[in-house]
This record gives sequence, C-alpha cells and structure tokens, in this order.
Amino acid sequence: MHIYSINDPEFAPYGRIVEGIAADELLEVLEEQTPLPEEGTKYLAEDEALMALDVEADFWDRIYGGMPVQLGWCNGHNTKLNCLEYHRDSEINLGTEDFILLLGQRCEIEKDGMFDTAKVKAFRVPAGVPVEIYATTLHYAPCSAKKGQGFKVLVVLPRGTNTEKPQFVAKCREDTLMTARNKWLLAHPDSKAAKNGAVIGLKGENIDIAGDLA
Repeated sequence: MHIYSINDPEFAPYGRIVEGIAADELLEVLEEQTPLPEEGTKYLAEDEALMALDVEADFWDRIYGGMPVQLGWCNGHNTKLNCLEYHRDSEINLGTEDFILLLGQRCEIEKDGMFDTAKVKAFRVPAGVPVEIYATTLHYAPCSAKKGQGFKVLVVLPRGTNTEKPQFVAKCREDTLMTARNKWLLAHPDSKAAKNGAVIGLKGENIDIAGDLA
C-alpha cells in the first residue's frame, strides 16, 4: 500500500497540520507517564497529567473555539484497519514517534451504508507534529510506522467523546452505528468489534500494512 506524507497534497481533504501548539510538554508526558502495551492498543479518553498542562487551554480556546475538550491517548502496536469511525467534531493527534493513519471520507459511504476499504489512504505523521483530522474523515486506531515499533499518540476531542453511549431508540441506520458518545463505528467483518456486535459497515480487504513497513 502506498503511504503518503501529511505534507502531500493528498492529505488536504482529510486534515491539516496544526500550528502554534507547544508540543514539548505533551510529548514528555506521553513518553514518560503513559503505558505502551506489548500487543494491541489501549485508549484512555482523558488523562489527568495531560489535562493539567498549560497547553490544554490552547486546545480549549484556540483549536475548539471555547468548547471543553479532553486530552487522552491511544498507545500500542497495530498494523490493521479493522474499523473506521467518525465524530461530529475534529480530532487532534500528536505522536512521540512517527505513526500512520488509515483514512477514508464520509462522503464515500455508499447509499447502503457500506464503505469500500479500497478507498482508504495511508498517511505517515512525523513525530512531534500535531495534526487535525476533520469530522468528515473516517479514521480509527493509529498504525506503527516502523516494523516492531509501537506508538504513543495524543488524542484530543470534545469532552465526553468516546465515553458511555447515550441511551435512545434507533430511528435510522446511522443510529445503530453509535458505540459510544459522539462515536459512530463501521466495523469490518473480520474485526473483533464485529464479533462483539458492532455493525458491519466495511467491505473489501481488512487492510494490513505490516508488509509495507521497513
């Protein structure tokens, strides 16, 4: 699979590089105070040490226009697509190491609610560079950028995202995709999420970039 850079023009529909964020303290906390699972990934929606940093105010005021935010992380080892998700808001990511994002576009979800994984593009995000992933972008867990290497990635979202799912009666297909607050998930049939009851919304290959890593 071709792996683009976030500096390539192909990235423009999916997101942008965020300027003016002081990343040093964020990277230090991610590196020294968050765990790296030996297998798989682990996600924490809100991390107290990250939330205590002065830079949290920048995300609250400048990036999200005064909306309350949560600073958490997704760490681990991964090379597979498995699922794609979206939120009603952008997501900010920042890694201590290079990492790869597998991305799609919501506008390419077909009328039957399925998304063809052949439309997924891969993008390398350099260590220490914050990126905004637009609300219109389908995304999921980061992937390793180097064979055998893990990742530690900051995840900034509006407060409450990915916490307990609201309870309501589903009135359309999209309602059935919600697996947590402000989280709509399209699962691949081969994924653990699908086996646990998530709605199948991906067709085609369950992309694995392991063979594309050096």
